[in-house]
Amino acid sequence: MQPFRPNEPAYAGVGVTFCRVPLVLDADGLAGADVAILGAPFDDGVSNRPGARFGPRAIRAADDLGWPPKRPHMDLGIDPFASLKVVDCGDIDAAPADLATSHERLRAAVAGILAAGAMPLVLGGDHSLSFPTLQALAAAHGSDGYAVIHFDTHTDTGADVLGVANSHGTPFYRGVTEGVLDGSHIFQIGLRGAWPGPTEFDWMRKHGFRWRTMDECVDRGLDEVIYEAIDWANSTAPRVYLTIDVDVLDPAYAPGTGTPEPGGFTTRELLHAIRKIARGVDLCAMDVVEVAPPYDVADITALAANRIVLETISAIALRRGGQRPRPERSEI
Repeated sequence: MQPFRPNEPAYAGVGVTFCRVPLVLDADGLAGADVAILGAPFDDGVSNRPGARFGPRAIRAADDLGWPPKRPHMDLGIDPFASLKVVDCGDIDAAPADLATSHERLRAAVAGILAAGAMPLVLGGDHSLSFPTLQALAAAHGSDGYAVIHFDTHTDTGADVLGVANSHGTPFYRGVTEGVLDGSHIFQIGLRGAWPGPTEFDWMRKHGFRWRTMDECVDRGLDEVIYEAIDWANSTAPRVYLTIDVDVLDPAYAPGTGTPEPGGFTTRELLHAIRKIARGVDLCAMDVVEVAPPYDVADITALAANRIVLETISAIALRRGGQRPRPERSEI
């Protein structure tokens, strides 16, 4: 794969497309697409360990099959690539050390995918990328025209992080305060650790945020929380943006991330949850963020992120094939 932009840095560019799906670099190629994968190779918004700019390429490369798209799902009984048109749009032209410019380029790219009628599926990159995604979704559907289901260790609702207002810890605060997200339209799952503190949670309560901590997921059972999120989302808005910070996983399953926090989900639990959600709601956008390959071990974090994407598109394919929108408890 040759660079397709002047001065493209070594860590950007697709290298290989996700599951060898077709590479689309212009708007005409999006015609008829159901899902458009897009890389956001920047980590200028991190507050701890950098490295997520290498995430998109690692996620694409973390594939255990070498042939063109054909990935039959053992449990769901469907091959998403046989049912959906999935394309890879490569990476945005991220601007190193200029997060605002990278955000604007991502917003424009996501807006273009939405305008073409496809679902943007963004590979991060740090979680600050949620803000330009929220901007594009609000422009397309209105600030109250979509709900957000957010898996994360952290709420990312800081007014600033270490004095920086545009970072991976602030996208949902910015979304509400800048009018592109209704605070009562977000449900957060898997929170734990020492941040945020009482100030941020008080602000979240004021604006109608919903959340379930990791302890609540353990005490109530993960399925109970997932069914709650599905029912809440379907009663809140006609479409859902699913955003997954890989640090919601325990560091044993995702060491390759910038802000690891012990006590999280196993990979099996998260994939199970993603499958249920993607079957149970109408997804309009999705991302997986904060994969930082420099800290990974045997690519297990990148593999987890790759499977998160596959679970999502497999469940979307099943949903669009006429399956019952809300899976029953006895179902996968």
